[in-house]
Amino acid sequence: MTKMIVGLGNPGERYEATRHNMGFMTIDLLAQELGVTFRMEKSFIAEIAEARVNNEKVFLVKPQTFMNESGRSIKPLMTYYNLDLKDLIVVADDMDSPVGRVRLRQKGSSGGQRGVKSLIVHLGSSEWKRVKIGIGRPKPGWTVVNHVLSRFEGEEAIEAQLGIRKAADALQYYLENDDDFEKTMSKYNG
Repeated sequence: MTKMIVGLGNPGERYEATRHNMGFMTIDLLAQELGVTFRMEKSFIAEIAEARVNNEKVFLVKPQTFMNESGRSIKPLMTYYNLDLKDLIVVADDMDSPVGRVRLRQKGSSGGQRGVKSLIVHLGSSEWKRVKIGIGRPKPGWTVVNHVLSRFEGEEAIEAQLGIRKAADALQYYLENDDDFEKTMSKYNG
């Protein structure tokens, strides 16, 4: 069996540590925990790290297409590695949850998250697992774009880091516990 865990975000220094890059930050932490490093795969427009957990191959992927085009990178990767949707987990930011809140879902809509929407369009389905990390709602007078491209400050920065840690822990738990996503959901949803 092979798994693919995709963290959504925007490439480049300008977007590092922004709310929209919760997926990248979680995947970076998971890669560190698993002792693997990313390499750029230009043909797939993605950074990929390969790990082994319980004799299972796990691809950690950060699309480099920018958030709104994430599916353009992931669909060819899924095809190349002959993976089913059941083998895919996507980590993304969630504006509908408070900062740092982690929610695991078996499937679902895009919830307005354009990276997730791109994946649904390119994969032709929304039947794949996801880990959503809250980034809160925009401040009064802020646009959604201003909000998702802003960095966390003060107490929110602490909550965001706790959420990233919890999401990475949930993914590692899932990989180490016989791919039981329901068990992982009951332990880490909150």
